[in-house]
Amino acid sequence: MSAHGLLVLDKPQGLTSREALDRAAKWFPRKTKIGHAGTLDPLATGVLVLAVGQATRLVEYVQAMPKVYRTRIRLGAMSDTDDADGTVTANPSAMPVDEATASAALAGFVGEIEQVPPAYSAAHVEGKRAYDLARRGSELTLSTRRVRIDRIDLLSYDWPDLELEVHCGKGTYIRSIARDLGARLGVGGYVTALRRLRIGPFTVDDAVSLDADADAAGCRLLPPAAAVGELPTLRVTADEARRLRHGQSIPAAGDGLTAVVNEAGDLVAVGHIAGGLLRPEKVVRMGDDPSG
Repeated sequence: MSAHGLLVLDKPQGLTSREALDRAAKWFPRKTKIGHAGTLDPLATGVLVLAVGQATRLVEYVQAMPKVYRTRIRLGAMSDTDDADGTVTANPSAMPVDEATASAALAGFVGEIEQVPPAYSAAHVEGKRAYDLARRGSELTLSTRRVRIDRIDLLSYDWPDLELEVHCGKGTYIRSIARDLGARLGVGGYVTALRRLRIGPFTVDDAVSLDADADAAGCRLLPPAAAVGELPTLRVTADEARRLRHGQSIPAAGDGLTAVVNEAGDLVAVGHIAGGLLRPEKVVRMGDDPSG
């Protein structure tokens, strides 16, 4: 039987997101389509949402959800990757910074800010991944991008280390915060530990370990509708569901992006309502759905 849905994985340290996904793939039938939402660096651990089967069509909605990270940053040195996995260079002239100064500098990162991704990142430069170019020694000029940081809580500070909890939007690099905080304080900074605690409603408490077996992983598979749980929901009849799955619009009240479910509560499509019509943008086709 085909598997469709979302699986929240607790990614361990030392694996890329792709390597973690490949190991999780053993839990599902051969040739099952699997993707992930929101890349984590090898150093990072925590929430990695896997999309299985038809849910792979919904990855963009999970990626757009707000995120929460716990991180430890070391001041007084710099890294070419902006984390402890890179080549670290101490700043011999760095003087200890008091907590009040560090807190004031952190406050300047909250809100809508312009951020330059790390050189070793999945950001695209002329159609290629930045980390591929950086590893070849290419000179990189990465463009700034606007990101949203909702909150930064300073949990502990003992020079040169500080621990933060960061609430942020899509596309925010915690390594860039560490690098830019160090630059703002004039001492340098890089990430020594990073854990993603949450993506939208998905938390580490929901997550399964890579040490789990197929039965345990299968029991934790969430329905595709979980990918759009934060959108308004419209329930439709079997006939309306059939029309949507054939790319046809249906009459609907409301406005904007909407999740469409059938009479059983299963996700049919994600559509956009405007002018009294809902036009399907992403259609979910389950093989055992009679309305399909």
